[in-house]
Amino acid sequence: MPYRDGMSARTTRSAERRAEIIRAALEVIAERGYRGASLAAVAERVGLTQQGLLHHFPTKDALLVAVLQERDQWDAVPDTQWRMDLLVSLVEYNAMRPGIIQTFSALLGESVTEGHPAREYFTERYRQGRENMTAVLRAEYGERLPNGLTPERTAPLLIAVMDGLQYQWLLDPEAVDMPGAFRDFLRLLGEELD
Repeated sequence: MPYRDGMSARTTRSAERRAEIIRAALEVIAERGYRGASLAAVAERVGLTQQGLLHHFPTKDALLVAVLQERDQWDAVPDTQWRMDLLVSLVEYNAMRPGIIQTFSALLGESVTEGHPAREYFTERYRQGRENMTAVLRAEYGERLPNGLTPERTAPLLIAVMDGLQYQWLLDPEAVDMPGAFRDFLRLLGEELD
């Protein structure tokens, strides 16, 4: 018997269970890092056996990919719609979700090692990020920013500031005003902020 939109109750329960596992994996990775996280710890957190978890995610790497894809869904903005004001909003939004930012940062830090399963993901993510930020900067400033740099030269700096502020904020949230510091950086670029 159809459940909703042609999905069976079993399919719906399976999708809900997968989402629950992904949330638990985010928590475990945030606490222990990817290398320290185990499938057994994730399974325990959601009340499954490790074998039960493997039914949904056959490997730890498959679970990691699902975690990263889920995180990207939360921040999804069509590439053609990024603007400087949305970057400020994204930094403000990130300041309200330290657990997600901690997980992302832990995975990013670990991914620089050879053979890490997220290395390719982050390499591509940064390539795409530089391309997107170049387009945002070009739309805002044209071929040269007020400081004389091109959008291509500025894009990696913009991303570095965003990610670097996240690390500083995670380590000392009382001392680092991540959204405020990001607005200050935009002023250095020549961006007029309200």
